[in-house]
Amino acid sequence: MDLFQSIILGILQGLTEFVPISSSGHVLFVPALLGWDDPGAAFTAVIQIGTEAAVLIYFRKDLWSIATTWLASLRRPELRGELNARMGWFLIIATIPIALIGFALQEQIETAARNLWLVGSMLIVFGLILGRADRIGSHQRGIGQLSFRDGVIVGLAQCFALIPGVSRSGATISAALFLGLEREAAARFAFLLAIPAVVLSGLYELYKLLSGKEQFDEPMFNIAVATIVAFFVGYAVIAWFLRYLGTHSMALFVGYRLIVGSGILILTAAGAISV
Repeated sequence: MDLFQSIILGILQGLTEFVPISSSGHVLFVPALLGWDDPGAAFTAVIQIGTEAAVLIYFRKDLWSIATTWLASLRRPELRGELNARMGWFLIIATIPIALIGFALQEQIETAARNLWLVGSMLIVFGLILGRADRIGSHQRGIGQLSFRDGVIVGLAQCFALIPGVSRSGATISAALFLGLEREAAARFAFLLAIPAVVLSGLYELYKLLSGKEQFDEPMFNIAVATIVAFFVGYAVIAWFLRYLGTHSMALFVGYRLIVGSGILILTAAGAISV
């Protein structure tokens, strides 16, 4: 994969990571559509560090408040009822399921799950789920009303993101909407929740690369450029998406998923694309 292709994939990662249309699915099928080689699950995991760095910087004040209040609450019981202290526990507890399942199914995720039939099907199925959640959700609960039960349910929903085509934000936002959260609150919680799992996954793949346990076909320079590009594009998308949800529904993303998912299935069936 040359530098131009790496830049395009970095842009693609940044554009699709935070909106509910599946970044892993796009990074899989777009190269297939253009006749490029599959960049691989490890490449995808590493460049996700760029988009997660964007989340860390965008929500730096929130994350600092969560971390400091949570740590202080370990010593001061009177702080344990505050949102930031509870949010710290939510992020820890909600990360455990995807960490365990991701580690246990690592081989399948990197091989069998990278299938265009699966990507197209999941785009459609979880697009319909997102649309249903957006229609029947009450949209009345703010992020300050999150409960332990909400954190567990949304954390379990995040596990579906291990399947290309599902979308991490799509799965977690859908779960939050079903629980009655406002659209912007659902997206904000989904972004914060993604940080531990994605950063750990990316750092693990980077460790395997640097320790020689895994080899990339792409030069490290190309991977670094793709990661940096994903950071800048991802940061802009976060700001846009949160503003967009203040006045719009999820209909745009549901329609997009149905169209693209159907297109992938048709092209795959016709033999026009493959991985």
